[in-house]
Amino acid sequence: MFKSKRVDVSATDTLIGEGSAFEGKIASETSLRVEGRMIGDIECGGDVAIGESGKATSNIDARNVVIAGVVHGNVSARGTLTLTGTGRLYGDASADSLVVAEGAVFQGMCKMEGKAAAKEAEQSQEPTRAPQGEYSSSAV
Repeated sequence: MFKSKRVDVSATDTLIGEGSAFEGKIASETSLRVEGRMIGDIECGGDVAIGESGKATSNIDARNVVIAGVVHGNVSARGTLTLTGTGRLYGDASADSLVVAEGAVFQGMCKMEGKAAAKEAEQSQEPTRAPQGEYSSSAV
């Protein structure tokens, strides 16, 4: 009777256009593009793009994030965080991969959480075994 609607997370469903301002928290299952001004946190199941004219005072949590404008806040990307040559990020970043173009500005700390980094972290937490053999020590 009712068909379940599948959400295309790659489709840009929401646009805050140039000359527009939005204040508040946005939660979206699909992608979001900001060309205007955004004040408030963004939680997105898809991708977030901050266009060249976009300004966001936001903590952003999304699949992939592209910053060509200005972001004041922390960014968490489950995939790739891209800063274009015009992009400026003033805040901390967490992503599987990071792409920073020449001319971009990034002031903050970055934590890379890719699969390889997670595997290395697991291995570094494993206890190390002392080599087997005879050792002697002398007291002075």
